[in-house]
Amino acid sequence: MDGSSSLKSAQLLEQMRLHMATDAGKETAKKVGLVYQFNIAPKKIGVDEEIFVVDLKKGEVTKGPYEGKPDATFSFTDSDFLSIALGKMNPQIAFIRFGRCRMISEIVCRGAIKIKGSISAAQKFTPDIFPKPSKL
Repeated sequence: MDGSSSLKSAQLLEQMRLHMATDAGKETAKKVGLVYQFNIAPKKIGVDEEIFVVDLKKGEVTKGPYEGKPDATFSFTDSDFLSIALGKMNPQIAFIRFGRCRMISEIVCRGAIKIKGSISAAQKFTPDIFPKPSKL
């Protein structure tokens, strides 16, 4: 992956890329076997997003859109992605919060996560797929 990102998430995804070459990373890929695309924005979902793919079929992490159809695509802000990946925010709660915010008012709440694709694949997206991070 190229190191030109200003996102803190990019550092964690680079750690994950390295982790995929380890026995623990290979075990995670074998267990999950899904492809996730992450659209990560610095501040607001949909604005200046950087795209990363965590391919848990091949056991690799790349920058840029997935060639084909990922099992699930997530859109986050940089801080919300880190909160979820580090286990500080439950991804299911983040999605529910987004859904309620959309129903109530876009002004009242900010969405934490948007999901496209397979809901069953999305439910397997948990902090457990990430390595324990070294200092970010």
